[in-house]
Amino acid sequence: MTFDERYRAIDARDARFDGQFVTAVASTHIYCRPSCPARTPKPSNVTFYPTSAAAHEAGYRACKRCLPEAAPGSPQWNLRGDTAGRAMRLIADGVVEREGVPGLARRLGYSTRHLTRVLTAELGAGPLALARAHRAHTARMLLVGTDMPAADVAFSAGFASVRQFNETVREVFDMTPLDLRARRSMRHATPIASELAPGAINLTLPHRGPLDARGIFAWMSARAVAGVETATDESFARTLLLDGGPAWFEIRIGADERVRLRAKVTHMRDLPVLVTRARRLFDLDADPLAVDGALARHPELTASVARVPGIRVPGAADPHEMLIRAMIGQQITVAAARTALTVLTDTLGAPVEGFENERLFPTMAAIAERGHQVLRGPAARIRAIAGAAAALADGTLTLTTGDDSAEQRAALLAMPGIGPWTADYVRMRVLGDPDVTLPGDVAVRAGAAACGIPSEPKPFGEWAARTAPWRSYMTAHLWRNAPVRAPRNRSAQRPAAASIPASDPTLFEEAP
Repeated sequence: MTFDERYRAIDARDARFDGQFVTAVASTHIYCRPSCPARTPKPSNVTFYPTSAAAHEAGYRACKRCLPEAAPGSPQWNLRGDTAGRAMRLIADGVVEREGVPGLARRLGYSTRHLTRVLTAELGAGPLALARAHRAHTARMLLVGTDMPAADVAFSAGFASVRQFNETVREVFDMTPLDLRARRSMRHATPIASELAPGAINLTLPHRGPLDARGIFAWMSARAVAGVETATDESFARTLLLDGGPAWFEIRIGADERVRLRAKVTHMRDLPVLVTRARRLFDLDADPLAVDGALARHPELTASVARVPGIRVPGAADPHEMLIRAMIGQQITVAAARTALTVLTDTLGAPVEGFENERLFPTMAAIAERGHQVLRGPAARIRAIAGAAAALADGTLTLTTGDDSAEQRAALLAMPGIGPWTADYVRMRVLGDPDVTLPGDVAVRAGAAACGIPSEPKPFGEWAARTAPWRSYMTAHLWRNAPVRAPRNRSAQRPAAASIPASDPTLFEEAP
């Protein structure tokens, strides 16, 4: 965006741009979100920064009125596949807290000095400042949204000490932690639910509307693995293994259209990572108005966008798990894949202490060692799944949210039993890449035909290029538009395209 485009956005107080940049005002030395209700500053006093960390590094403080740290995350980190975008995804996933800046640089393939230089040039702040801003955001969220003691908030947010926590909150917000907590009655604050069990956290996750909640809950429900996940028309919950131990979270939409998160973690330092993964799973940092506006310009998609505004592309709670689920789901129905995954989890997944009948998805080491005893189907596929799990377990294959898209795809295609559909599907969901489509996918082709779009792979690919950079969302619309009919041959390994329900899209890899 140009300076003039950003200035028009803040003059209109356009909430669509909240989280995408911040406005620093020289006359007040504060930075605001674009929708701040304060009087629009003169252009000569304004500097725009891509991140709050950059504004803070330049000497500005967060606005007490609009609380820019409470805005949704920027969709740019999914749009951008460059080093800056990959770094931001890894920082949000807690890599700096766990491995330090050298670990972040190593994952990205750079020296610490070069990474700092790249991020400073692109985002106005180095990795330490960006991680510090992320900790400040988490601290604000916990201070406003929970009754946790301030000291617990400090360590949960990733600060090394209470003193560092106090100093950062004062610097960023120009308030003490207790003063910030006292302001939680403001419109951006999260009401605290007194009925929660001890140790549970209840937060509101900001997002940009509209949100196709019904559609994403239906997607999750169709694929929920019993014991690991529980899904209804109005909620989704699951267990997850994080660095500090097992965790659990539940997402539901309140009557006020806010996204509510309940969570329990073994160690509170894992809470920021859990929140990040829940946001990615539900694609809460998307810019739905930009996506809908771009797709609706194509006559073949206009009606679908009008019917389903704010469609989301589900992400992945765990990249390794996502690959195994995709491989098991190749060329079989969603129901059959769910059954296979449930058996795998019942046999190899560890129970979660304190949760009746809840289990963790099996570790990659367990699948590599015993998957062949549990999985059913062609022997070559079982060997491929066990081989992929072994490669993930020993580090031969890396799969993270910070991977380079092309390199991740190439690494997956080099593995036995992984073809283009699986590699691209994983890229769509693990990286949150908004510009992926699946021309060989049976449900995509059925949905394309229903919308009047060429359905054969080559002409479809040529048509889909018109919708870049939103081809993942175009694909989601096609899944929703696949016709609903009874299967023609229930004994076939792969049902006809016409048997795929629009509300329960089944994904297949085309046979070679």
